[in-house]
Amino acid sequence: MGYLDNTSITVDAILTKKGREILAKGADDFKITQFALADDEVDYGLYNPAHSLGTNFYGIAIDNMPLIEAIPDETQTMKYKLVSLRKSTTRIPVITVPQSSVTLVAGGDAVDIKPNTSNFEGGNSTLGYTAILSNSDVAFLEVATPVKSLLMQGATIPTFVGDDESAQSVTAVGFSFRVVAKNQPIENKTATLTIIGNETGGRASVTVTVNKQQVATSGGDL
Repeated sequence: MGYLDNTSITVDAILTKKGREILAKGADDFKITQFALADDEVDYGLYNPAHSLGTNFYGIAIDNMPLIEAIPDETQTMKYKLVSLRKSTTRIPVITVPQSSVTLVAGGDAVDIKPNTSNFEGGNSTLGYTAILSNSDVAFLEVATPVKSLLMQGATIPTFVGDDESAQSVTAVGFSFRVVAKNQPIENKTATLTIIGNETGGRASVTVTVNKQQVATSGGDL
C-alpha cells in the first residue's frame, strides 16, 4: 500500500483479485455495471471547529490527508461507502439485530434474524438487507421475508471475506433471515453473519455457533 500525491487529480483504477478472477473466465463474464464511492481513509475526528483561523480551516487537516492508492485486496477497501440520504437527515442510520450471538445445539435447530434500521424512517424498506454467512459448513442461510422489489438484483456491497472464506460463504437478500444449523460431528463450529443495509449502508454482525453433535451411548453389564 502507498499514498497518492493529493496536490493533483489522479484516477488510479485497478482490478481487484476477484475482478481478475472473473476476467480470466472470459470477456462475457466480466461486465462492470455499477460503481460506488467510499471514504475509508478519511478520519473525521480531525475536523476542528475550534481552529484559530476560523470556519474555512475547520476541515483543513482532512483536506490535507494523503490518499491511499488503489489496492487489489477487495476485503480491505470500500468498507465505508457513501450513501445518499434526505437533506433533512440529522443522524446516520444504524443497522441493529436483536442478537449479537446465537448458539444452536444440534443440526436442524434454527433461529430467525430480523434486522432493523434506526435513526431513519423507512430505511431499507424497499431493497432490504444483504446477509453474508462466512462459512456455509456451519449452517444454512435462508430468506424468511423476501424482497419483492424488481430493482434488487443482488447486493452492491463488498462481502469482506478472505479468499479462504469466500469459497464457503453464502449470501442472501431479504428483510429477515433464518439460520439453520448443520450437524457438526467433530467439533463446535462458528461463523459470522454480517447484515448490511442495501439502501442506507451500515452493517451489524452476529456470531453463530453450532455445537458438536452429541452421540447417545448406552451401557450395561456384560
